[in-house]
Formats: sequence, structure tokens, C-alpha cells
Amino acid sequence: MKAENQHFFQKVYQVVRQIPYGRVTSYGAIAKYLGAARSARMVGWAMNNAHSMPDIPAHRVVNRLGLLTGKHHFPGTNLMQQLLENEGIIVKEDQIIDFEKYFWDPAKALDQHLE
Repeated sequence: MKAENQHFFQKVYQVVRQIPYGRVTSYGAIAKYLGAARSARMVGWAMNNAHSMPDIPAHRVVNRLGLLTGKHHFPGTNLMQQLLENEGIIVKEDQIIDFEKYFWDPAKALDQHLE
């Protein structure tokens, strides 16, 4: 992996570690917070690499519509959904119900942007 990608991935992981229990955010919200608004797909790649990192709550990152687009990167059939439901988030047909209620915006929640 290129060094600049690795650095970006580490910044993504710093943000994801701060998503509160029972809340979710989107790939795009993380990218925008990091000053790379058009890099949602790169955030997704970072999340794909995070499945084996127990300190990264990757299940809390979904697409901008609340769809569990990364669920196939979790072991088992419905692990991503189960983890979210364990935190009180309702998921039906791979989509978070009341997504706006659970959405956590790093740009509003975190004091300063990561450098």
C-alpha cells in the first residue's frame, strides 16, 4: 500500500474510533471531515482493511442512505447488522431505520480536523 494511502487510512481509523456506541456515520461524512470530500470510496477501502482490527468499530460506517454496503466484509451472514442491533439500531433489509436519528457527523461532533 502506498504511504499516502496508509496515512489516510490511519486518519480514517482515528475518526471511526470516536463514533459513539449506538451511532453511525457515512463514508462520505468521514471523507468530508478529513478534507477529502470526494474520497468516500477511499474511506470504504480503509474500512475493508479494518475488518481484522478489533479496536475499529467498522460496523458503524454505512453509506449515505444508511445501507449496510460493507456487510460482506464481516464474517458470517449478518454480523454487521447484529452488531448494530446490539447497540439499539434497527435494521431492515440492510438499511438503518431512522438513519437521521442515529447519524453522527464528525464535522459537528469533533472539535478539530485531523492534520
